[in-house]
Amino acid sequence: MNGGPSGFHNAPVTRTFVIACALLTVIFGVRGHAANLGLSYEDVIQSLRFWKVIASIFTFSSTPELIFGLYLLYYFRLFERQIGSNKYSVFVLFSLLASILFEVLSLMVHKDKFSIVLVSGPYGLIFSSFIPFYIDIPVSTRLGIFGIPFTDKSFIYIAGFQLLVSSWTRSLIPGICGIFSGSLYRVNAFGIRSIKFPHFIAQFFSRLSWSAPRSLPERPDNVTNTNHHSERNFGSSVSSVPEPTESSVATLVSMGFDGNSARLALLRARNDINVATNILIEAQSH
Repeated sequence: MNGGPSGFHNAPVTRTFVIACALLTVIFGVRGHAANLGLSYEDVIQSLRFWKVIASIFTFSSTPELIFGLYLLYYFRLFERQIGSNKYSVFVLFSLLASILFEVLSLMVHKDKFSIVLVSGPYGLIFSSFIPFYIDIPVSTRLGIFGIPFTDKSFIYIAGFQLLVSSWTRSLIPGICGIFSGSLYRVNAFGIRSIKFPHFIAQFFSRLSWSAPRSLPERPDNVTNTNHHSERNFGSSVSSVPEPTESSVATLVSMGFDGNSARLALLRARNDINVATNILIEAQSH
């Protein structure tokens, strides 16, 4: 299992976010301010330092956290490829806002028990992403190391655990808040999964990320467009083939292909993953 093709192909929002995090961490780190950007009760309740809230979203407080954080953000670009940049933008915004709200509530609850400064960085987005990672991404490889069973997903979990406990309580709270945020998105709280931004917002991210290579079309919104896309890219009728399983679609998505294109390729290939992979690669090369 991997995050799909190397680079940020079909993932302009992720590219923009990763670059912003890297640049701001370096800038604040050089000035010696990165370690001081974590949120506290005084910052968000008493002093209302909203600039610090914004800065803390994008800036990791240390080099190890930057390394593990960027690695996970880069890997989770597969979700942008799966649902499209527009809906992924909604997921990013919802995860960050909801996790910050949970963090503020946590600071308010514990303000009389102990003084704590939470670690900075996009923990809300990273740990929200572990919810669809756990549920939707299948295991494709199993292996044993010194008799201990591992899967290809284990290494992502290890990186996440390292980031979660990097600063103990200071990092545990933002990580747990991110998991809560991802869970809310998963259960479609407030109908969030049906929301889409105006098209120009996705184009804005593409321009910021210096125009990623030509990508597969995002998931169409109606059946007519889907059928037309199928006939154009994959040729013959697929109406008599059983609907592909979610695990088969997820396997192709984890390779970097668009979710709808993966489903159509599986239909055309009569649910043979290897044949569907070749169909998708051929479609991309045209």
